[in-house]
Amino acid sequence: MSLLKIEGLHAEVDGHPILKGVDLEVASGRVEAIMGPNGSGKSTLQHVLMGRPGYTVTAGTVTLDGTDLLALPTHERAAAGLFVGLQYPVEIPGIGFVEFLSEALAATGRRATGSGAGIAEVVRLEADRLGLATALLDRPLNVGLSGGEKKRLETIQLAVLAPKIAILDELDSGLDVDALRQVSQRVESLTHPGDAGAAAGREPLGVLVITHYNRLLFELRPDRVHVFIAGQIVESGGPELAAELEQTGYEQIARRHGLSSTQAFVAPPDPFADPGF
Repeated sequence: MSLLKIEGLHAEVDGHPILKGVDLEVASGRVEAIMGPNGSGKSTLQHVLMGRPGYTVTAGTVTLDGTDLLALPTHERAAAGLFVGLQYPVEIPGIGFVEFLSEALAATGRRATGSGAGIAEVVRLEADRLGLATALLDRPLNVGLSGGEKKRLETIQLAVLAPKIAILDELDSGLDVDALRQVSQRVESLTHPGDAGAAAGREPLGVLVITHYNRLLFELRPDRVHVFIAGQIVESGGPELAAELEQTGYEQIARRHGLSSTQAFVAPPDPFADPGF
């Protein structure tokens, strides 16, 4: 079983502190949800974990099964088993989706399945499962697709690549009600033993999902919910904490932890907060 362990993580951009001591563990078969107001540093956490340039880690550690991720470039973090689902999946003209996945699998030394099925067949099976028209699989990666179609395609990537830990930033962005249910249920299924993705023999997926809305968590059922305010986790609890946030918002929790509105809801500008990676 795998474990992503974040301890005392601090990070800044251009001298502006954004992450201020994050402690969190994400294990195989578990769903950890982060909820927080805009500007609290949730997406910054995702970027720092995956190694996006421009962020400076000033303290703390991040390990995956004992491997120091902060010492690795982004592609080696991915090879170690870390996957990021972007809030705004990027378009890559000239590269077909199946070709893209084939190269990604080859880089890890794995095949899509142990049954002899080709990757194109596996991808089409996953597309059917998610209600995505298979004709869209023949387009260049994400080019000309709607937000919901991009998220479905990203979920296929997750199932086929079968990483150890997935960080999903606003998985529900651009999804209608039906698509939200299909995508959430597929991600949820990957966290269970016996359905660990299209790659045979893989362990259950561990998920860190970043979201604003409780509706996602009705389908992608979290084991723990963490409230992220002013660059740190200020409170953790069960799914009932998400229900409380739906009713009261973040201000009440901020006050509970002695944070003023200025501390809780005004963050330094992040020059890297643009769509894409």
